[in-house]
Amino acid sequence: MRRSRSGHLTVVGVGPSIFLIAAGAILKFAVTDSISGIQLATVGVILMIVGILGLAVSMMFLARADRGAVVTRDRVVERDPYI
Repeated sequence: MRRSRSGHLTVVGVGPSIFLIAAGAILKFAVTDSISGIQLATVGVILMIVGILGLAVSMMFLARADRGAVVTRDRVVERDPYI
């Protein structure tokens, strides 16, 4: 989350979540190298889970933002005073 210009916290967005899912999938399914003490497949699964959770939270906030304040406007109808 980050602060907007008005000072409110905002969700980072869908893009970083999709990036985490893609990076995790690459580490899980495409990378065959190994680093001593670290299993890259496990890191990939963790990144995918974090990305999916971030995507779910982002979608929840986006769906909630659509239900914002209701704007009502007065409609002025001018009538002919002679009718």
